[in-house]
Amino acid sequence: MICIAHRGARGYAPENTLAAIDVALEQGATWIEIDVRAHSGQVIVLHDEYLDRTTNGHGHIEHYSLNELRQLDAGNGQQIPLLNEAIELVNHRAKINIELKDANSAALVLALIEQYVSRGWQYQDFLVSGFFHHQLQWIKQQQPQCRIGALSAGVMLGYAEFAQQLNAWSINLCAQSINQQIIDDAHQRGLKVFVYTVNNHLQFDEFAAMGVDGLFTDYPERMLHWLDEQALSLPG
Repeated sequence: MICIAHRGARGYAPENTLAAIDVALEQGATWIEIDVRAHSGQVIVLHDEYLDRTTNGHGHIEHYSLNELRQLDAGNGQQIPLLNEAIELVNHRAKINIELKDANSAALVLALIEQYVSRGWQYQDFLVSGFFHHQLQWIKQQQPQCRIGALSAGVMLGYAEFAQQLNAWSINLCAQSINQQIIDDAHQRGLKVFVYTVNNHLQFDEFAAMGVDGLFTDYPERMLHWLDEQALSLPG
């Protein structure tokens, strides 16, 4: 089962910062999930469109220039990173799940992925996900090798079929609404099933028993220790 470090390792460092990504890498996460938005022709790593929760700024990001955003404190002296800075930090040490948080970032993200593929990365090193399914569909049409993941906060009847029609690689589902039926249906359609956000051993046990392929966690070290314990408990 894949351990996906949620917003970096946000349980240990400010979310979506280079510090959080660095901690996740040090802890051994093989996947890093980050949230991105378009701003001034660049891709910034930031979850919210309003700055108050995660920075010392206030109000909507559109009220700030890119330079002003970069001068804000995103926690512990960290700045809001650019996507290319995050990719450079990862430097092939993990795969990257890029979640689109607005309706304008798909083309910029795809352009960056293609830039890094031309420099030796693989399309399979990236997963572009989000709730904006039309953006994911556009990415897949532009570059069929790019992996996409369809996000959902709830499970709808036939949802796995919709993800399959998008030619998605995965469906990323909320822990509170997932059930065995959707997992089985997704697997029958050749889709990976990733679940967010899972932070304790009881949930690790529960979703492992259900056969999911990966978990988003704020505490990658905790999940990786749990995975080691499962391996030690296997017979033979």
